[in-house]
Amino acid sequence: MRWISLWLSLACQSLLAAEWFPYPVQADGRMLDYRPLPAAAQPWRICALLPHGKDRYWWGVAWGLDQEAQRLGVRLGIYEAGGYEHGDVQLEQFDRCVAEGADAFVVASINTYDLCSAAKVQLQAGRPVIDLINRLDCTGLSAHSRVDFADMTRATLDYLVHVSGGRPIRVGWLPGPADAGWVQDAERGLREALAGKAITLAHGGYGPVDRSRQAKLVRELLKQHPQLDYLIGNAEAAAFAAQLVRNTGSGAQVLSFYATERVLEQIREGQVLAAPTDSPVIQARVALDLAVRGLHGEKLPQLVSPQIEMLDAASLRHFDLGRLMPPEGHWMIRQELPD
Repeated sequence: MRWISLWLSLACQSLLAAEWFPYPVQADGRMLDYRPLPAAAQPWRICALLPHGKDRYWWGVAWGLDQEAQRLGVRLGIYEAGGYEHGDVQLEQFDRCVAEGADAFVVASINTYDLCSAAKVQLQAGRPVIDLINRLDCTGLSAHSRVDFADMTRATLDYLVHVSGGRPIRVGWLPGPADAGWVQDAERGLREALAGKAITLAHGGYGPVDRSRQAKLVRELLKQHPQLDYLIGNAEAAAFAAQLVRNTGSGAQVLSFYATERVLEQIREGQVLAAPTDSPVIQARVALDLAVRGLHGEKLPQLVSPQIEMLDAASLRHFDLGRLMPPEGHWMIRQELPD
């Protein structure tokens, strides 16, 4: 753990010392260098809603939002619902932000539809609503700052086909919560990527991305399919599976279809083979900038996406960790919307 803490500290010190932009993104199908506003025209009040704050992926998102709010000079509330099973909590948090008079909303949604009615009312009132990371599937949203998890899964499968040399393989799959938009997208990408390939898939079922739920699914999947060559899972499933495989001597190699700090540590230690990153800190920064641009009345791109990068033991040595997680010593940021 010490290596990643030191590396992370140095990487994020470098990120803080220099501006994070210009940053290469794809905006509505065009590659360009994203340059955010130098500052907001006034100290707008913006609410950010996240699904949970249980791991450094979402700590990084909250940190990126907070850093960008400070740079732009806006006031930011950050709320997390406590898990993907708490869609009702996220809806209550949205309503609370409305009652507090928020000028704009950045939403990493628990599921694809529950917030649509509430979001529609705010959009009609001229308040921007930005979809962040998870895919909020409502019509008329101001903009989307996210990477398609179908592409994340395709990148993972392409990597797997390459390292396996195209031979027939058996692959276990543990995606996460069934109703989450990013999981639905990941499964769409998986189906498309499997077409025409010599891969036998064993689906391990759905569940919230907490360690206890995913550990149970991992154990059952490996019990039912002891001859798997590879296991691809959400970060919690992959992290637990890597430990279990190491302790039991199973022949399965483990990949995650997105990267977190624990997954990166296990890649470095040779327990996890690889994972793609969607640069969530950058997505958070872009989302907040888009919210401010919307408040300024600018015409916004509909979709802004950082490029996906596969991380394995070789590429990890050159990767800027400040794109993925907060600096050492920074925890989850939860804060009420300031007056």
